[in-house]
Amino acid sequence: QVQLVESGGGLVQPGGSLRLSCAASGSIFSINAMGWYRQAPGKERELVAGITWGGSINYADSVKGRFTISRDNAKNTVYLQMNSLKPEDTAVYYCNLNARLHWYSAYDNNWGQGTQVTVSS
Repeated sequence: QVQLVESGGGLVQPGGSLRLSCAASGSIFSINAMGWYRQAPGKERELVAGITWGGSINYADSVKGRFTISRDNAKNTVYLQMNSLKPEDTAVYYCNLNARLHWYSAYDNNWGQGTQVTVSS
């Protein structure tokens, strides 16, 4: 069993900043990547940013230059620094862990419970 504990969401004014954290714990054999997705009302879940444990990073075009993803391998934790936030960034943000939970299992996706980010004046 794996747990993903997210924190850092909230209400912020346009132009403001927030930092999301996601810590993975439990039975984890090997991590391939962690990342952040978001889902706004009436829209599909979309990738915001992802980082492999080897250090490769990718961002959605809409957040490039504003968001920064980073990781702490020793703590199995991923962070998302969000600057210059816009109202269209409002969504529930979900942490994603792509990992093998056991030596005999394949890589699979695991999800956090989600944290609300609201950008509004």
